[in-house]
Amino acid sequence: MMHDSFVHKGKRKILVEYLRHKIGISDENVLSAMSDVPRHLFIESIFEDFAYEDRAFPILSHQTISHPSTVAEQSELLQVKPGEKVLEIGTGCGYQTAVLLAMKALVYTVERQKDLFDFSKKKFRELHLSPKFQSFGDGFAGLPTFAPFDKIIVTCGASILPTELLKQLSVGGKMVIPLGPTDEQILYRFTKTAPTQFEKEEFGAYKFVPMLGDTNH
Repeated sequence: MMHDSFVHKGKRKILVEYLRHKIGISDENVLSAMSDVPRHLFIESIFEDFAYEDRAFPILSHQTISHPSTVAEQSELLQVKPGEKVLEIGTGCGYQTAVLLAMKALVYTVERQKDLFDFSKKKFRELHLSPKFQSFGDGFAGLPTFAPFDKIIVTCGASILPTELLKQLSVGGKMVIPLGPTDEQILYRFTKTAPTQFEKEEFGAYKFVPMLGDTNH
């Protein structure tokens, strides 16, 4: 079940070269993590042969596992340093979580779809991966008990900026989030420069699954 062959490792090596030369990922910590994490173990076996192509695949709850290039770009924008506390909104199948753990982040992750929460929890156990905390609930509320966080990554599109998450960021911390209507979002990075001040950068258009619950906030 947890088979990671030389063929898989070879395909990951090709993927990493693609991310480096075609996508422009230069953070060696990100590239090393993408090389280490067996993406094929996070998706259905029928897609296994295509796991290391730059494609999204359907997972439980009508969600998708993001393109490897999206995972790499979001991870690079976070500028994660080993030992930093990272809050992940949208655990999904757990692939992005695994990449962050491979980057030696202390990961706190939230998922509001019960079957995905259960799937990722089981997967982490099988792969001996240990997020600091894994929660089933509304990601929009963040995890105030564990705040502040050095970095926050939102892996689903939000129609409005979740200010509750910005409050849980430490000064100097960064949040990477796709914002906009459901058909297309813009990827942003917010850097907290003072307790109530933020610097905003824009990184182009993406398409993410919508963040559930944000219409109520």
